[in-house]
Amino acid sequence: MNFMRFRVDEVKLQHFNILIVQTLIFFHHPDQIQYLAIQNAEENVKFQKHLLETDREELDQIVFHLQEMANKTIDCTQCGNCCKSFMINVEDHEADNVCTTLDITREEFDEKYVEKGTNGMMIMNTIPCAFLTENKCSIYENRFSGCREFPALHLPDIQKRLFTIFHNYERCPIIFSVIEELKNRLHFNNK
Repeated sequence: MNFMRFRVDEVKLQHFNILIVQTLIFFHHPDQIQYLAIQNAEENVKFQKHLLETDREELDQIVFHLQEMANKTIDCTQCGNCCKSFMINVEDHEADNVCTTLDITREEFDEKYVEKGTNGMMIMNTIPCAFLTENKCSIYENRFSGCREFPALHLPDIQKRLFTIFHNYERCPIIFSVIEELKNRLHFNNK
């Protein structure tokens, strides 16, 4: 029985690795993922409903596992789409940490890098992020919490974040790969 389970897991892993290789090919043509996202839009709406009917703990475990596998294969520095397209929130303590890293004053940081709302909320004032250099974060050790969490597939309660996950499906090769493999793992039949 254990051998059979191992064999099934091995076949699933091989299938997922093929999917990841296909996704890696898209790094050279990022518009391909966007094209597939458009093609899969109707299916993905149905899949989101299917996910809401799936056992929450089982779904979280599968997604955690798939993200771990994807993270081992997909190098975010080959893509950088998140850094190139997200509006990034900045907390006061994060700004202070970056100031220390850059050896600048808080006033210099605020003037050069952020826009402040009337409620004190701060966002980076450029897209792509000013700290993206050659697809790498120049402040990686002190990156902002939203950057640190993305793509957030490691966090519990996936079902509560489906809107955000599917919003980034066309943007992030990890999310794209995980969602497509999740369709297979959950035997989703789009009919």
